[in-house]
Amino acid sequence: MIKFQFFPRSQGITPSIRSVIQCFEKEVSKIKSPENNLASNEVLEIIRPRLQKLNFNVETGKTKDKKISVPVLFGHDNTIDKSFNADAVSADGKIVIEVEAGRALDNNQFLKDIFQSCMMFEVEYLIVAVRNDYRGSDDFEKIYIFLETLYISNRLHLPLKGILLIGY
Repeated sequence: MIKFQFFPRSQGITPSIRSVIQCFEKEVSKIKSPENNLASNEVLEIIRPRLQKLNFNVETGKTKDKKISVPVLFGHDNTIDKSFNADAVSADGKIVIEVEAGRALDNNQFLKDIFQSCMMFEVEYLIVAVRNDYRGSDDFEKIYIFLETLYISNRLHLPLKGILLIGY
């Protein structure tokens, strides 16, 4: 089953974000955990065609020319001095998608995803997809609690309009 929660919870999801959720929902039988013990790249490969139909640029491999680079810092003559990679980016550059598996929670990869998306030029939304079950742990629920605390505490203000957490 696909689970999702948008933060801040005081706002609803946009049609574009709803379309991304549907990409995961349509492939749930192939990607759901723990039944399918897939690496993040394998999940991304399954949902890639659906994301591409939504005009997302999607990573196709681990070599530089197959990764999706999003600018962070600009130098002289508007050259890109620093960029971060994303699993997928909407055609307008406003939505970044990161698909995680085992290290989403264990290695705090979701925190790195949040930080990097906050630094990316013109990005407004981050979508982080994580396993519902990883080695008996409900990563979706644990990250949900973290994000809920982040937004309710109001001590840290992110430059994003919102974060969508998807559990697969």
